[in-house]
Amino acid sequence: MKAETISIGTELLLGQITDTNAVWIAERLSEVGVDLYFRTTVGDNVGRIVDAITHALTRADVIITTGGLGPTVDDMTREAVAKATGRDLVLDENLLTQIHERFGKWGSTMSENNVRQAYIPRGATPIENPVGTAPVFIVEVDGKYVISLPGVPREMKHLMETRILPWLREKTGGEQIILSKTLKTCAVGESLVDSKIADLENSSNPTVGLLAHPGQTDVRVTAKAPTRTEAEALIKEMEAKVRERLGDWIYGEGDETVEEVVARLLAAHNWRIAIAETNTAGKIAERLRARPEGTRIIKSAMLLDNVTELTEENAATIAQQFRNVTNADIALAVLGTTNSGQDMYAEDTGQSAIGVATASDTIHRAYTIGGISDQAQTWIAIRALDLVRRAALKK
Repeated sequence: MKAETISIGTELLLGQITDTNAVWIAERLSEVGVDLYFRTTVGDNVGRIVDAITHALTRADVIITTGGLGPTVDDMTREAVAKATGRDLVLDENLLTQIHERFGKWGSTMSENNVRQAYIPRGATPIENPVGTAPVFIVEVDGKYVISLPGVPREMKHLMETRILPWLREKTGGEQIILSKTLKTCAVGESLVDSKIADLENSSNPTVGLLAHPGQTDVRVTAKAPTRTEAEALIKEMEAKVRERLGDWIYGEGDETVEEVVARLLAAHNWRIAIAETNTAGKIAERLRARPEGTRIIKSAMLLDNVTELTEENAATIAQQFRNVTNADIALAVLGTTNSGQDMYAEDTGQSAIGVATASDTIHRAYTIGGISDQAQTWIAIRALDLVRRAALKK
């Protein structure tokens, strides 16, 4: 079963509200074996909403709309669904009674415009909203379904959990489940990861896909099977192949961050770290300090000024000296160009050098990226933390 979500609201297009509903629905649909192929966002305009629904009906079996079910003039979803499916709107007396009762329970008087919320497309299946005033409805058209949900996240989630997901599970016969697992890599580019596992990316089930972030590349393995156990087995088999190819490029999985993994490693070794930063402006120390282990693992943190020799040898020397002075178990030195007038979001062609020193070894690297742009700071911070991770793994 193929699905499409349509998020309705001009505020979404203006960037005034982040569409968390669509992300949440996508995650939950996979649990009932429904493939989400498309996500659409449209403003509060009847014609455009009708167009979005009409187009969705040509390529999906289930269309889930969110938003536009309120009592005001700019809540147009009911009208748009009716037009897109060739129906008129009719008053559902039971829904009207339920809305009246909801206001009575809250000790409020229902406004006249709330009556609008009891109108649904003719022939639609009404679903009471026990946590709000916007009823839900399902319209069947030529063997396909349009499901309209409120945009309020609390109401939408409750109705999805209690009514829509069970309904979809029944429609699909509970025959399929979709599971995903994400393996996290860092300090290696998407193209290099792709070169190692390109043939695995051609697998149809489970599928393997890449998602690039600044300084990081995620490898997502997704399996579809009749049961969770079978889906997990498919993922496990593919994960083993990916790990064999990528080795210690993989630092974690799921939502784990590099600093989370590094903080755990340092705490497990009872190591304390000394950090000296230039162009990263103390952000590496901030990342580690924000972890639960932060106060236990940070021995010292400082910002360096007027570093002119941005070589990996100098970074190594500073890391060694800083470790000795602070009596830390491990020290990190990050040297980079710090163009004070530079646009924080501009591309940067500067340079950086990183040194990591322990009692037994010193690692150092040089990079042709630096400065204080957001991209440069993130990129260098990830690589610096990765070098600390690798040094800790050697213990």
